[in-house]
Amino acid sequence: MFETLSDRLTRSLKKISGKSRLNHDNIQEALRDVRKALLEADVALPVVKEFTQHVRKRAQGQEVSRALNPGQQFLKIVEAELVQLMGEANEKLNLAAKPPAVVLMAGLQGAGKTTTVAKLGRFLREKEKKKVMVVSADVYRPAAIKQLETLAGEVEVEFFPSSSEQKPVDIAKSALSHAKKNHMDVLLVDTAGRMHIDEELMGEIQGLHKALNPVETLFVIDSMIGQDAVNTAKAFNDALPLTGVVLTKTDGDARGGAALSVRQVTGKPIKFMGVGEKTEALEPFHPDRVASRILGMGDILSLIEDAEQKIDKDKAAKLAKKVQSGKRFDLEDLRDQLQQMQNMGGMTSMLEKLPGMGNMAQMAEQANMGKQFKQMDAIISSMTPAERKNPDILNGSRKRRITVGSGTEIQDLNRLLKQHKQMSKMMKKMKGGGMQKMMRGMGGMFPGGGAGGMPPTGGGGLPPGFGR
Repeated sequence: MFETLSDRLTRSLKKISGKSRLNHDNIQEALRDVRKALLEADVALPVVKEFTQHVRKRAQGQEVSRALNPGQQFLKIVEAELVQLMGEANEKLNLAAKPPAVVLMAGLQGAGKTTTVAKLGRFLREKEKKKVMVVSADVYRPAAIKQLETLAGEVEVEFFPSSSEQKPVDIAKSALSHAKKNHMDVLLVDTAGRMHIDEELMGEIQGLHKALNPVETLFVIDSMIGQDAVNTAKAFNDALPLTGVVLTKTDGDARGGAALSVRQVTGKPIKFMGVGEKTEALEPFHPDRVASRILGMGDILSLIEDAEQKIDKDKAAKLAKKVQSGKRFDLEDLRDQLQQMQNMGGMTSMLEKLPGMGNMAQMAEQANMGKQFKQMDAIISSMTPAERKNPDILNGSRKRRITVGSGTEIQDLNRLLKQHKQMSKMMKKMKGGGMQKMMRGMGGMFPGGGAGGMPPTGGGGLPPGFGR
C-alpha cells in the first residue's frame, strides 16, 4: 500500500530537504508537488486543501526559521501532519465492558466484512486472549453465513448459527443471550451489506445497533474504492455512532488515498488494516509508522513485531548454532529461511519496512519474488532428504525427476543450486567469530552502515541470483 504516494512524495520532498534556506518560492513549489501527489493517490480534495494549508502555515512560521536544517525540518512537518491526519496514535478496541463486549461490523457489500470478522476473532483470541463468538446477521446471503462458519472453525472461535429465514434483530438477540450464558468475552456481529447505500440498509443496521448497544461499531471499508470512500464513510457516520474504521485490501491498493481521507471525514480512528487474504493478515493501524513508511523512512517497529511473532525462534537458534559450529548450510536450511520470510509477508513486505528500501520493495514485487520463493520451495520439496542434505549428488536423472515433480525447468533448479552455493559460502565465513568479522567488513555496504543492514545484493539490488 502507498507505493504511488510514497514514490511521488519522497521525490518531491528530496528536492527541498537539501535546501539550507526556505523561502516563499521553494515552499510553494514543494507544496504543489505534495498536493499533486495526494490528489493522484485519490485523497479527497477537501482533505488535501486542509493538509497543505497546515503544512504551509508551519513551514512559513517560527518552526522552520529557527531550525538548523530548514529543508529537513520541512520534511518533519509533512510527517507530523500526516500523523495528525491519520489519527496520531493507534487506538485499541474498547472492550472494557461487562462481558460479552459486542462489536458490530458495518459496511458495503464486498468491503470484506465477513473475512474481517474472522481476522478480528483470531486477533482477539491470540493477542488479547479473549473468548470470542461470531454470528452473521446477513440473512440475504446464505453463503455469507456458511463462509463465516467455515472461517470461525479455521480461526478457532465459537460460531453461533443463523439462517436466512430469521430476522437480523432476532439473530442478534439470540446470539447475545447465548454469549452471556457461555461466558464469552467478545461477540462479533457480521451484518448485511448492499452494493450501494440505501435507506433499508441503514434502517436495518440502526435496528441492530439499538438492540445490541455495542461497545464498538466498526466501519469496514475497501481501501481500493478511492474517492468513493468519502461519500460512503460520511453516510455511515451520519447513520451510526461509529467508534472506528477498518481498512481492508490495503495490500492491493498502491495509492492509499482512503487511509488519508476516511479519518478526516468520519473523525473516527482507523483501528485496523487488512494486509492480505490470510486470517492472520490484520494489523493494528499505527499512524506514525504508516506516515514513516509513506515518506520512505521505513517501519522498523512493525518489522521487529513481525519477527517476534512469526519467526520460529527454535529453528533460528538451531541454524545459528549450526552455522557457528561450521556445519554445512543445506537445502533444508534454505527452505526453512524461505518459509520464515514468507511468514513475515515475503521479501516485498520486509523491504518496504526498512528505511530507504521502498524502491527495492517495488523491484522485488516486479521481479515477482513471491512466485520465485514458492517455486524454490516446490523444487526443494521434490528432493529426497539425502539430496537436500547433500546437493552434490544431484546428477542428470535426479534433476529430471525433481523438475518433473515440482513442475519446473532444469534452469530453475540450476539457478536454485547456484543461489544455495552462494549462501553456503557466506555461511562458512560466519564460523566461530566470523559472523562479527563479516558484519564489520560489510558495515559500509548497507543503509545505516551496520550489521542490521540487508544481506549482500547483486547488481539488481536483490539477494545474489534472485530475479535473474
